[in-house]
Amino acid sequence: MNKARFLDRSTPPHVMTLVLVAGVAALSMNVFLPSLAAMSVYFGTDYAVMQFAVSGYLAATAVLQLVIGPLSDRFGRRPVMLVSIVLMIVATLICTFAPNITVFMIGRVLQAAIASGFVLARAIVRDMVPAEQAASMIGYVTMGMSVVPMVGPTVGGFLNDLAGWQASFAFVGMSAVVVLLLVFFDMGETNRQKSASFAAQFQAWPQLLRSTRFWGYALTCTLSSGLFFSFLGGAPFVGSVLYGLTPAVLGMQFFFMATGYMLGNFVSGRYASRIGIPVMMLAGNVIALVGIVIAYLLLQLDLGSHYEFFIPLALIGVGNGVTLPSANAGMVSVQPHLAGSASGLGGALTIGGGAMLSVVASSLLSEEAGTTHLLLVMLVNGVLAVATSAYAGRQERRHAQRLLRGEA
Repeated sequence: MNKARFLDRSTPPHVMTLVLVAGVAALSMNVFLPSLAAMSVYFGTDYAVMQFAVSGYLAATAVLQLVIGPLSDRFGRRPVMLVSIVLMIVATLICTFAPNITVFMIGRVLQAAIASGFVLARAIVRDMVPAEQAASMIGYVTMGMSVVPMVGPTVGGFLNDLAGWQASFAFVGMSAVVVLLLVFFDMGETNRQKSASFAAQFQAWPQLLRSTRFWGYALTCTLSSGLFFSFLGGAPFVGSVLYGLTPAVLGMQFFFMATGYMLGNFVSGRYASRIGIPVMMLAGNVIALVGIVIAYLLLQLDLGSHYEFFIPLALIGVGNGVTLPSANAGMVSVQPHLAGSASGLGGALTIGGGAMLSVVASSLLSEEAGTTHLLLVMLVNGVLAVATSAYAGRQERRHAQRLLRGEA
């Protein structure tokens, strides 16, 4: 495959283009989180209903990933990416000018079209380089991408204080227009093995679903990401209700998680190709589990500061940054000719599981219980994540042994 040249549509996209596309997807997910309380007042609805802007978006993203991957395997990465970004821009306009909560939620669910940013970035990387290199490259892509969620809620909090919650969606819309132009002029097609038909991709799913290697990677992604989505579901309530933080100050707390994620991605980009996928996955989940344990122990000390919740959980960001690039690279390498479908199906499992964990986490929060129930859910999730990453590593080693014996 030709080497990427910036703003040359005859070559693969520049890595910065992939970073920005995935970054807009991350931005649309979390930029408005500090405004949830203000939005519930604006629309005259309960905070629990407003929380659907997070869980409903994640559920829609999960469903769309089932389609985006096979579509890109059939028609190519470039056209699917362009159409998805256009749909996302239209949906953002609907959210910005929504007259009531129903119209807003319709627009919010349609915004999930930008899920292509997550799905296709992984598939494009796998189109370009082999599996071990893909883990490192995905690590660098997501390291750059993590800058966006790091500043997103902070920017969203300040925009809310300056011009209301609508300003956050206007910012997302303008960012998406810029990315649309960048993709149009820079992103060449990377799928050189298009499938014969769209239906053929779904017929190929049994190959993935019968693979213990695929399930090992997919479950590792699901449970590792579930830690972050649990945080995403609970952090707005913890910050605004339990600790009385303003939207701007609450937004700044996301710096800890996202900085940790960027650090983890840096480690992944630097060492994944040398250390190997199985070790990286397991190490990342152990780091995340340690952070949850520290947060729970600090809770018992009752320090009365929001930092006792937000700072230790930054280790979830570090852990995800170490685990997810390797798990994603492994997932799309089980059947390389089905990279788009594997990315979409695995992404649907990951985001769908994340949506459920986000709902569970937010439903357990109350002023009386504080953060106790949320941290316990995350603790159980963390233990399961460690177990599945160990399982995935064992399956990968068995596969390597079969290859050496000429059995696969």
